[in-house]
Amino acid sequence: MRPSPASWVPPGAWLAPGYAEWQAPAALRGQVACLWTSVVPGDDDGRGLVLPDACSDLIWEQGVGAYVAGPDTGPVATETRPGTVLVGVRFRPAAGGQVLGLPLSELRDQRVPLADLRPLAGLGAARGLDAALTPAAAAARIREVAGTLIADGARDLAISEAASLLRDPAARAEDVAGRVGLSERQFRRRSHAAIGYGPKTLQRILRFQRFVRLLDAAPEPPDLASLAVLTGYADQPHLTRECRALSGGTPAELHRLRRRAGNAG
Repeated sequence: MRPSPASWVPPGAWLAPGYAEWQAPAALRGQVACLWTSVVPGDDDGRGLVLPDACSDLIWEQGVGAYVAGPDTGPVATETRPGTVLVGVRFRPAAGGQVLGLPLSELRDQRVPLADLRPLAGLGAARGLDAALTPAAAAARIREVAGTLIADGARDLAISEAASLLRDPAARAEDVAGRVGLSERQFRRRSHAAIGYGPKTLQRILRFQRFVRLLDAAPEPPDLASLAVLTGYADQPHLTRECRALSGGTPAELHRLRRRAGNAG
């Protein structure tokens, strides 16, 4: 029996305000970190903050249509009309450029309409993802588009492995390049194409995301000195500098913000 077109979305998810994510189907899991939805509460001001996570997203937004969010190198303030539904496919670090078929550095720190991405024009990827769809229909279509892009894409296995190795904050980019069989120059060039920026920036953002996850799970008040050590920062001042650069605020300010927002984004 064929599954429901939007079977990856639990019943009633369209009615539940807030952000939620689910594991991708097995066929997509190698390149997709998660599938997600966001429903902006009707009594909300629609303002949010997106933190860099080394990923890129294919997004359908109710009333707007489909676009790609490239990899961010700093915080992005967003403002969405209350009641709006968004549906997304989040590509893993190193997957975005391979799946979309263009150097991901071209989309760094940008949101670009899907119809404007020339490599996808021949696939008609944006057709059928127009702004007037119902959220359920958009969820079905966006998963189909992601599946087609992944099936047609060419994986860079060396960069995918390197991205995994760089999750270790103690790893050295030059050593990782050698482990995956690349020169340092090849490593930088292929990182910019697949990831959107160089290996050192990737490692920096992955370390910050590890801090954010531990911060979300920390008790009140969080022990920031211990979290700095656990996540590979030289000391707490180093953590504070990085947090300001990547979130726009201090660790304590980020902790309060994410508690108020329910740790979304």
